[in-house]
Amino acid sequence: MIASIKGKLIKLDSDNCMIEVGSIGYEVMLPGYCVSSLSEKIGSEISLCTMEYYEGTPAGGNLIPRLVGFLNSGERDFFVKFISVKGIGIRKALRLLSIPIATVATAIEAGDDKVLMSLEGVGRRMAQQIIAELKGKLKVFAIGAEPAGQAEHIFKPFQTEALEILIAWGEKRAEVIELIELACRRHPQVNSAEQLVPLIYRLKQGVEV
Repeated sequence: MIASIKGKLIKLDSDNCMIEVGSIGYEVMLPGYCVSSLSEKIGSEISLCTMEYYEGTPAGGNLIPRLVGFLNSGERDFFVKFISVKGIGIRKALRLLSIPIATVATAIEAGDDKVLMSLEGVGRRMAQQIIAELKGKLKVFAIGAEPAGQAEHIFKPFQTEALEILIAWGEKRAEVIELIELACRRHPQVNSAEQLVPLIYRLKQGVEV
């Protein structure tokens, strides 16, 4: 699982970008609000949290790996919840999210279908469906809430990497943050995600470490 990518932004289109890491160029799909945020960073080094998935039909043996990029891990968490709505797949969600996630989350929590209907391709029925399925689940992402992903800003890079890996594997953010802090207090010599992740799972299983 590729949880993050860091490199030079060499190309930016309306729905994706190209990031050069060493001698390799990675194509990363982006929601609209990310494209706007990166518009002045072409030629600069950037870092994106990513979600990896396979596009295609397994039966036909035609699976293509794709990367979706976000400005931080909180936005990625929101996206995972957003695509859980019936009828909203990854491609559609990327097209819909043309405005900041905090604005979308606030509208959902407030039951404001008019804001959601301003998104391209969202009619009243879909707006109401999004609200029905997600209202009450997005408070942490809404305007006025503590910014999603803020807790990890005090982490060292390897701790943040471990956090993102574990979240990508389905673990809960708040629980993982506590376990990372506990593991690092007990084992201050740990300095890599490869060392930290197994410790987290041992703690989670109640094994003394």
